[in-house]
Amino acid sequence: MDFPRRRFLHLAAGAAVLPAFARTAAAQAYPSKPLRVVVQVSGGSAPDIIARVIGQWLSERLGQPVVIDNRPGASGNIATEAVIRSPADGYTLLFCMSANSINASLFDNLRFSFMRDAAPVALIGKIPLVLEVHPSVPAKTVPEFIAYAKANPGKINIASSGNATPLHVAAELFKQTAGVDLVHVAYRSEPVARPDLLTGKVQAMFGVVPSSLPHIRSGKMRALAVSTEKRLDVLPDVPPMADFLPGFEASGWYGIAAPKDTPAEIVARLNKEIGAGLTDPKTKARLAELGTLVIAGSPGDMEKYVAAEIEKWGKVIKTAGIKPQ
Repeated sequence: MDFPRRRFLHLAAGAAVLPAFARTAAAQAYPSKPLRVVVQVSGGSAPDIIARVIGQWLSERLGQPVVIDNRPGASGNIATEAVIRSPADGYTLLFCMSANSINASLFDNLRFSFMRDAAPVALIGKIPLVLEVHPSVPAKTVPEFIAYAKANPGKINIASSGNATPLHVAAELFKQTAGVDLVHVAYRSEPVARPDLLTGKVQAMFGVVPSSLPHIRSGKMRALAVSTEKRLDVLPDVPPMADFLPGFEASGWYGIAAPKDTPAEIVARLNKEIGAGLTDPKTKARLAELGTLVIAGSPGDMEKYVAAEIEKWGKVIKTAGIKPQ
């Protein structure tokens, strides 16, 4: 082999390893510029505030600004697609939500797959719900409510914060599991539904715990069960729904994801720093104030959790015949 040929093969071999070397070098230098966290909802909402809490923590730990980019619309699909189409360099992240696990079955024409095209980084927490009823409902326990609903099929209204939202699919899961016929009434949001619930125009709702607490404590609403596997510290006398309907669990969730092929070193760094924030007393307390039941874990833990959520809500959506609006 002559010298020019040997030199060409040597250079070709070196070029082949350059992309991998560049990725490793970039990961080691990460982060060297501001990060962007894309949020699926408008500014000022609870998810937006939670994203900012996490963003502030990351900024302090990583030494770079973290910019919150609100991109509401299309049930979160606009924000999700914007992130998964971004460079996989760890500088554009998605504040993902329950909508990502619901939308996988709700929409049949998505141009992406969340499980395939997003890299899980870290779960942040669950959003517990509570089944609450107006005091005019003659039921003080879940079994009594189920019996009352079966005796009055199609006569009890259950409100939600909108079509295919966590509050809606939780209600449909309850209907299917308990075998009752309740009339779903969709509102634009939970605060919009609340006045009709307080006046008894609608009789029940799976409410987000923080916004439900004042009305439960004042006696204006009656709490029958929480949607989590265990009792909640803020509602110690309210049993979990699973005590009556084994296996029942229906919570919203928040997490952070990145585009697929984001270097494993960057994902691990982000997971580590977010995990540290979730154990920080001040950050944890702030998230609790916003209704978040903190759940930390590895990217693999998040992947398993989201996959299970997609499977669960896919069955509920199909059985209930829920369609996007």
